[in-house]
Amino acid sequence: MFIIVGLGNPTREYTATRHNIGFDAITRLADDYDISMDMKKHKAICGTGYIEGQKVILAMPQTYMNLSGESVRELVDFYKIDPTEELIVIYDDISLDVGQLRIRKKGSAGGHNGIKNIIAHLGTEEFPRIKVGVGDKPKDWDLADYVLGRFNNEEQPIIREALADVSEACKSIITEGITSAMNVYNKKK
Repeated sequence: MFIIVGLGNPTREYTATRHNIGFDAITRLADDYDISMDMKKHKAICGTGYIEGQKVILAMPQTYMNLSGESVRELVDFYKIDPTEELIVIYDDISLDVGQLRIRKKGSAGGHNGIKNIIAHLGTEEFPRIKVGVGDKPKDWDLADYVLGRFNNEEQPIIREALADVSEACKSIITEGITSAMNVYNKKK
């Protein structure tokens, strides 16, 4: 079984912001694989279903970004999965161009507070992740204002394509393994 967690902030004011790209990715996966996001447990909105015959739990932590680890820890413990193999975390990355994906088996938080909290709660940096580029903040902008802002009209189709790629990348990780997915998606763009 795999647990796929998309990071973001709850409440309507954060919907479709750069920082909530993880939630958008989970929504895309739920749509692609007809998974109802109808459970509220483990401090997250969850859905259970299958991707290519493999059972998955999709989750959007409702703890706010900086406390995402609380939800991830509960999910990992409850379902007794190995986070180094059976967890996929999807989140925004300002160091990548808009829509660019970067898949990693492990790594530091890179300044991302949600990932920092997950690492603290899991006690390891070793868990698969898909970073979705949201672009670097413009000069003289406040970082929080930028990541809590929305994509402009030019970026919308790029992000829609990136979310389709994230869905395919998750399928690839599940069916062919993370190395195969990295070879395909880390070279795109």
